[in-house]
Amino acid sequence: MTRAALLILADGRFPAGGHAHSGGAEPAVTAGRIRDADDLAGFCRGRLHTAGLTTAALAAAAALGLDPLALDDAADARTPSPALRATARKLGRQLMRAARHTWPGPELDALAAARPRGAHQPVVLGLTARSAGLTPEDAAHCAAYEAVGGPATAVVRLLSLDPFEATAVLARLAPDLDRVVEQAVAAARQGIDALPSASAPLLDIAAEIHAAQPVRLFAS
Repeated sequence: MTRAALLILADGRFPAGGHAHSGGAEPAVTAGRIRDADDLAGFCRGRLHTAGLTTAALAAAAALGLDPLALDDAADARTPSPALRATARKLGRQLMRAARHTWPGPELDALAAARPRGAHQPVVLGLTARSAGLTPEDAAHCAAYEAVGGPATAVVRLLSLDPFEATAVLARLAPDLDRVVEQAVAAARQGIDALPSASAPLLDIAAEIHAAQPVRLFAS
């Protein structure tokens, strides 16, 4: 295992397309639910313990070597919003391209062939971590951090929020991140049926509304 690989995979500059997505922050800003750093903290904490927990567990399970096609079906079942399913597969396809160039391997090739339109992003993330020689904990940390890092970065642009404030929000969430990763990995080690399906109905509803908007800064 190499920590350098973890840094590369978790880097926001890794060319996987995440910069174009707000993780639900844009519709929350539009609706007035995020207006400042305190609102951002509440939004990120809620997202982390719901959608973030689910994606972290899927990523950990893929890194453990569980069947990625079965995990992709499990991700579908845990993503009730059609807009979010489409986004997850688009991001998975973009991540797959970057992963196969960076850490090529037969498992990534097999999943790409089986899901040419893209597998769910956390499944691809976990398989990418596995190909890079990382642990399930590493994969879960990447997924959990993405769940809050994306919205925090987006809100800096959407509200001209002070980036120091946004970074402080993420730093204060560090203990929550560690707890979510611990829960996610523990569930993944019990198998696919034990994976969490924590729901965030407001994120699902907002995603459908956002997808229908004619003018958007972010794709999701």
